[in-house]
Amino acid sequence: MTPSVSIVSRTAAAAAAAARRTAGHLARTPLQRSTAFSAALDADVWFKLENRQTTGSFKLRGATNRLLTLDDGQLARGCVAASSGNHGAAVACAMRSLGASGIIFVPQRTSAAKIEKISRYGGDVRLFGTDGLDTEEHAREYAKEKGMFYLSPYNDEQVVAGQGTCGIEIVEDLPDVDAVFVAVGGGGLVGGVGAVLKAHNADIRIYGCQPLASPVMARSVEAGEIVQMPSQPTLSDGTAGGIERGAMTFPLNQLVVDDWLIVDEAQIADAMRTFMDSEGEVIEGAAGVAIAGMLALREHLAGKKVAAIICGGNIADATLDSIRCAQDE
Repeated sequence: MTPSVSIVSRTAAAAAAAARRTAGHLARTPLQRSTAFSAALDADVWFKLENRQTTGSFKLRGATNRLLTLDDGQLARGCVAASSGNHGAAVACAMRSLGASGIIFVPQRTSAAKIEKISRYGGDVRLFGTDGLDTEEHAREYAKEKGMFYLSPYNDEQVVAGQGTCGIEIVEDLPDVDAVFVAVGGGGLVGGVGAVLKAHNADIRIYGCQPLASPVMARSVEAGEIVQMPSQPTLSDGTAGGIERGAMTFPLNQLVVDDWLIVDEAQIADAMRTFMDSEGEVIEGAAGVAIAGMLALREHLAGKKVAAIICGGNIADATLDSIRCAQDE
């Protein structure tokens, strides 16, 4: 078995184990066909509604699976996480359900809606840093100093395996899917889902979608190594920020993502408005990135069975209002 085959098959197998481990702890989210998008793209378009997952994001999958692998002593000492919001809410929720406690560090510009949600699930929220990477580095060092467990948002095999359970549900519900569009930040979701999909059928096309304001993983894959670059403000705050050096998601993303799609803020906002108008679901910017990527590739999707992961629905009221107001101008 070659190293490339090994990492994909190992991740897919870990995702299958995660699905068994987390059974009863997670909601199975709908894979819903869109009449409007199917007509617009002349394709069979489906949306995986992770915005309906408990905490409103796919992140609960990875956090729950990772916490379930810890022993009682580790749980008792508590956990530390770094997050732009969704991972923090997921860790706080999972910790509360398992009787654990911990601290969630978030970047200074994290949306008020996401901070409020973390607090509502019992998380101790502390602000640090301006970029996801410096927040992660601080949180990891804090956990080391305090003897607590650091729960990475993506750089952890069991977290990635947990995110892969989303892919298991997709192939169970739509086994003949041709292409899947996934928003990418640190690469945990696309890495886990992509490994599952490729293990199911290597011909499934996996599209990694990123905002032009923070295309760190795409640029890293292009360069053949993790690059450090500044991120600009973006509607897709859940995917913004740097990537830890040596992150295990990088080689996995290199293998499972077939093409990278970079979309600008106007495309993201347009995609969000179109989805919310036609599907009646409130979504966050990162979900809009996957939809925008799909729309940008519409000429190549005719006649195909396509899925896009709606990775989350947590968005500040002010941001949502600004997107809707722009439509009226």
